[in-house]
Amino acid sequence: MGKALIIGAGGVASVVVHKCCQNPDVFEEICIASRTVEKCDALKEKLGGGRTKIQTAQLDADNTDMVIDLIRSFQPDVVINVALPYQDLTIMDACLETGVHYVDTANYEPPDTPKFEYSWQWAYKERFEKAGITALLGSGFDPGVTGVFTAYAQKHYFDEIHTIDIVDANAGDHGYPFATNFNPEINIREITAKGRYFENGEWIETEPLSEKKVYDLPEIGPKNIYLLYHEELESLAVNIKGVKKIRFWMTFSDNYLNHLNVLQNVGMTSIEPIDYEGQQIIPLQFLKAILPDPASLGPRTKGKTNIGCIIQGIKDGKPKTYYVYNVCDHEECYAEVGSQAISYTTGVPAMIGAMLIIKGLWKKPGVYNVEEFDPDPFMEALNKHGLPWQENFAPTLLD
Repeated sequence: MGKALIIGAGGVASVVVHKCCQNPDVFEEICIASRTVEKCDALKEKLGGGRTKIQTAQLDADNTDMVIDLIRSFQPDVVINVALPYQDLTIMDACLETGVHYVDTANYEPPDTPKFEYSWQWAYKERFEKAGITALLGSGFDPGVTGVFTAYAQKHYFDEIHTIDIVDANAGDHGYPFATNFNPEINIREITAKGRYFENGEWIETEPLSEKKVYDLPEIGPKNIYLLYHEELESLAVNIKGVKKIRFWMTFSDNYLNHLNVLQNVGMTSIEPIDYEGQQIIPLQFLKAILPDPASLGPRTKGKTNIGCIIQGIKDGKPKTYYVYNVCDHEECYAEVGSQAISYTTGVPAMIGAMLIIKGLWKKPGVYNVEEFDPDPFMEALNKHGLPWQENFAPTLLD
């Protein structure tokens, strides 16, 4: 049915490749491209020989001309960007030049500023409309599935949504004293930034990790959750009409936070260049180089994740509450695709977003976040492709 160019060869990209190969009727051909072509070749060697034809390519995704040349050579129907968020705009530029649909899992952020917002990518809307192609932003889990969950709730259960609390909980244990479950540079930038939430039309800022609650999550139990800013808050505040309050919460162990505090205090999480023996280095990038590769955590990680949305609003003039969530088992993910659940919960939705574009179900010219499309085919695909969701119509609410 179609061809996909997958840019990236890390943990999430590996899941995307596995899932594309599990769906050869949709993904007849894929090309895996990365700066490190050996990683692409390893994936091809592992998964080649099936019905999905696999090519590999060396690619510097910071170089728009290189991306354009590869797209023109391979001629994909869609580009799945699972590289770094810093590279979103160069890849979008290449898609515009070549007239190819675009999917990513996280919003663009400039390398020198930890700033998470959609303004840069939303600015492409008119150009994608004129080109007649679709850019699907944030088709991971959060952002991604959490937006689809909200759109599904809005379509089927609410006349008005007033409050959304997104809770992302990882109860997995990889056995290391300190490691991050996805790209350390992106992860630590996100966590050490100031928190922010939306209430009554305004954005309220908090000090990093200063807002803490305990929430009892299905299948993993009570966990400390901390308020963060996450990019889907921005798009949901625009696209869910009438919403009054949106917050994002994530779990962290005391051990993780203790290590992070020490690293922060000694300057290892800084993105400001320093001079070391005549060379300019960025401490956070050096820290990334010495921490375990998230793609290596799969065989070590046990436990489960629970990510979902607690929603309050009105139906037929009466207050209504709703909680929709997914529980994912790290060991089951590794047994299926060789990756832990953090990569799995991001990679599966990326594949689904690309699949819906190829099928023509989520395809219209312009730049869109996932909640702007019909949620039903995505929700159906989640159940079919490894991320089944559950519902609770009387959840415990967050104050």
